Amino acid sequence: MRRSVDALLDGHRQHVALALVAITRITAGAVFGTAVTVYIGRAASPFVVTLSYAIFSLCLLLFAPVWGAVADVTGRRKLLLTLTALGAALAVAPLVVRVSVPLQVAARGLYAVFIAGFGSIVLTVVSETGGDSSRGRSIGFYTSAQAGGDIVGRLLVGYLLGVLLPTEVYGVVVAVTLLTTVCTLFVVDPTPSPAEPATLGRFRSEVRSRFLPGGARSDLFARKGLGWLYVGLAMRNMTQKGVSSVLAVYLVTDVGLTEFVMGIVLAVSPAVRIVAMYSLGRLSDSIGRKRLIVGGIGGAGVQALVVVAALVPATMAARATVGGAALLVHALTFSALTVGTIAFIGDVAPPDRESELMGLRSTARGLGGVLGPLLVGGLATYLDYASAFVAISVLSFFAAGLVAVKLVESHDGAAEAPAVD
Repeated sequence: MRRSVDALLDGHRQHVALALVAITRITAGAVFGTAVTVYIGRAASPFVVTLSYAIFSLCLLLFAPVWGAVADVTGRRKLLLTLTALGAALAVAPLVVRVSVPLQVAARGLYAVFIAGFGSIVLTVVSETGGDSSRGRSIGFYTSAQAGGDIVGRLLVGYLLGVLLPTEVYGVVVAVTLLTTVCTLFVVDPTPSPAEPATLGRFRSEVRSRFLPGGARSDLFARKGLGWLYVGLAMRNMTQKGVSSVLAVYLVTDVGLTEFVMGIVLAVSPAVRIVAMYSLGRLSDSIGRKRLIVGGIGGAGVQALVVVAALVPATMAARATVGGAALLVHALTFSALTVGTIAFIGDVAPPDRESELMGLRSTARGLGGVLGPLLVGGLATYLDYASAFVAISVLSFFAAGLVAVKLVESHDGAAEAPAVD
């Protein structure tokens, strides 16, 4: 009896620690990402705005596999969480002293280097905390906490942009990220220790295998259509990240919202995700992962079209409402995709390769985040934002159809959907 009570308390402490990590990390990221977009948009062209996001995504693409290899080889995931959180704070610190377009672009890229490691490692911890029976619920809980941090960040940045100097806004980002660093100290790592000792040679081999897939990787990709999931994520993120890389600027300049109202509109998505993430986490343990993944991928295209529709109403209140509807679509479909994808990877991944495959999720998303913003930035420079959004939405709809055909349900207890092929 005493052991069961202790286990319950330990589980409660773990969830509190993970919730605090999620809220503080995402709050800092939301403030930083929106602020740097707005500040660069004031001083540079749409292409430079999207270039800064592309560099951010490129760093995610390159460093997620590296951090995944470090985590799998050493097994020191808690230490790595702390170090990457601290590194993210230090990456933004120069902007507290001086702000310029080149320095903001560089800081955003360096910030991504550390966030790439933090994201893939913490998701592995969250996934293993739930175990096989409650993985979806554990992921849903964590991502709901992330949504809470996103609400705080979006509302906060809309206010801060109007009352603080840029250096002061970035000071807030550093302070909150340091708080994340402290919170990681209370996280417990439930993942098993590596079977082999950590060596430099093994690390080199792991990194090489992540960048140059071999037979073992091909076998993993073949499981339940996992490789096609990564393709779908990359294409979906070309749409999603292409739109989101300039969304804050678009809502202010083209739609005509104030910065404060823009912050409120952007907060719609995380507000809905608080409930949606947890609910869909439970749903994924009942109906499976595939349906959530397909709907989540296609939803990025729907959001892009609704964002364009915000230009149609005559009044600012109506335009803000349509913009909020676009973020509602994002909330539901992003929640479905996130929960479904993480749970799917957790289902099919061997324990000693889970960080690698979670990291590849970030890599696939990062690839879309590099190409999508550059495509939108190029189109918007020669046409306009709305035309660019319509064009990029096609990729999301194609990716949804591709994954619907290629992916095989991974959850044994799921109510199977009719076969597509």
